[in-house]
Amino acid sequence: MIPRETTVLVVGAGPVGLAVAASLAQQGVEVTVVDQQAEGANTSRAAVVHPRTMEALDRLGVADRLAGLSLRAGRFTIRDRDRVLVPLEFAQVPSPYRTLFMVPQPTTERVLLDRFVELGGRVLRPHRLTALEQDADGVVATIDDQHRIGARYVIGADGMKSAVRTMAGIGFGKDSAGESFTLADVRLHDGGLPGEEVVLFFSGAGMVVSAPLPDGSFRIVAEVDDPPEHPDLAFVQDLLDRRGPAAGTTRIAEVVWGSRFRVHHRVADRYRAGRVLLAGDAAHVHSPAGGQGMNLGLRDAVALGEALGAVVKGEPESLLDEYAATQRPKAEEVVKFAGRLTRLATASPMLRPVRNAALSALAKVPAFRVMLTKRLAGVADR
Repeated sequence: MIPRETTVLVVGAGPVGLAVAASLAQQGVEVTVVDQQAEGANTSRAAVVHPRTMEALDRLGVADRLAGLSLRAGRFTIRDRDRVLVPLEFAQVPSPYRTLFMVPQPTTERVLLDRFVELGGRVLRPHRLTALEQDADGVVATIDDQHRIGARYVIGADGMKSAVRTMAGIGFGKDSAGESFTLADVRLHDGGLPGEEVVLFFSGAGMVVSAPLPDGSFRIVAEVDDPPEHPDLAFVQDLLDRRGPAAGTTRIAEVVWGSRFRVHHRVADRYRAGRVLLAGDAAHVHSPAGGQGMNLGLRDAVALGEALGAVVKGEPESLLDEYAATQRPKAEEVVKFAGRLTRLATASPMLRPVRNAALSALAKVPAFRVMLTKRLAGVADR
């Protein structure tokens, strides 16, 4: 049943919305979560949780639980087919979590939902935000054109097409749409792809990424002009044959799931409009290069949950401004980093030999490898 009042209303029950809700509930703050989907997502875009993100999730009491469901990939390499250009190791990352945790997004979402439920919360579905009004004392949200909820604060964690952001009058910057990508989770007949390593393959035909998943399948991502909505086995096999290991020993047995998407690069003009705050894709979207999207969103969520929880308990509202002032520049930096990786991976055929030679030379410099590893792990400021 939809309540008439709540302290905090969270719109969106993906990983980001659930993380901020769990953070608030853990602090004893009354929180209501609504989502327009009838059930949680059962397909996966994000597939990795970074060391810095695990540190944030540890504050919610779920890091060990999620780690137990993950495959640990301690290495990331950039290759020109079979030739290693840039090898990166995570064993020396300045974090208690010195690896990449490969785990499908639905698993991350389920762990966060379980934690929220343990703390006494529940998600109300399917309910759509249809209006939002605020004044100095609070916010009134209209749900499904009929239910009105009074809240002290509203959090928009409702994705790139955020209704909260739009209704709060927050701009979303200039849309810089870029390359199209195909994505598929596949099972293999035999080997050919590293089972504990994420690989970005370069080739004359383009790039492809291989990432192992806990159930033995692999996430395949590639930049493709006009990709099919549902990539089939023949399509993905051809990508691996032309872009993956040159030995050609990788044989796909099954495409478990596939999709396509176009890269967007946008950051919200601001993360706070009075009593309305943004986190995750509602605040920033960018290339999937480096797996930064959900990770940055989860770190948004924990930072916002802790700041808002303190404000609800009487601390100054300037903490919310600090959240916005801290997280927005981080998003701008991640957008730039992900954009650079995408441009590097999708370089024109004429520039690819120069790119490969430059990367191979840079990889011999320890400081470069350390910098790039820290970037990928989310600990570049350490």
